[in-house]
Amino acid sequence: MIDDLPAGLRVRHLADEDHLRVLAVLDTWWGGLKGEAGATERALLLPRLYFQHFTTTSFLVERGSGEVAAFLVGFLSQTEPETAYVHFVGVDPPLHGQGVGRALYRAFFALARSHGRRYVHCITSPENTASRAFHTRLGFMASAVKPDYDGPGLDRVAFTIDLCAEPVAIP
Repeated sequence: MIDDLPAGLRVRHLADEDHLRVLAVLDTWWGGLKGEAGATERALLLPRLYFQHFTTTSFLVERGSGEVAAFLVGFLSQTEPETAYVHFVGVDPPLHGQGVGRALYRAFFALARSHGRRYVHCITSPENTASRAFHTRLGFMASAVKPDYDGPGLDRVAFTIDLCAEPVAIP
């Protein structure tokens, strides 16, 4: 599935029983971004349905101890047959810069291509500068800030990558 993770990490598809384990790491991993409102927003973005109905297109990385190290929740669009979507991704901060996030995206891109998808979309909050920089490094094109994209006061930056455009390799 993913063969280039750092030593001691293993990957599998998400499962229903991972829901609370993933929710438990969000506040720590996001460093309290946007305070209590941000914590609530992040938790609401990951309802259990993703861990029940999008398991074959989502990934969980664990340490040998079973501790959650990273995850990617993605799906194939039902309304846009050329599109796949990364809904939420997180990597334990001590693993930043070690290729874990990049490996998750490579796996998702391969999965999307295998289902005939050309585009991958995702969004992030304008305040999440680390996410914005990461997606840009992967080759995503960023939109301007979209005010109220996810509701009043929930501005977002949208990203798109064309899997058929050159270069297709992720650095």
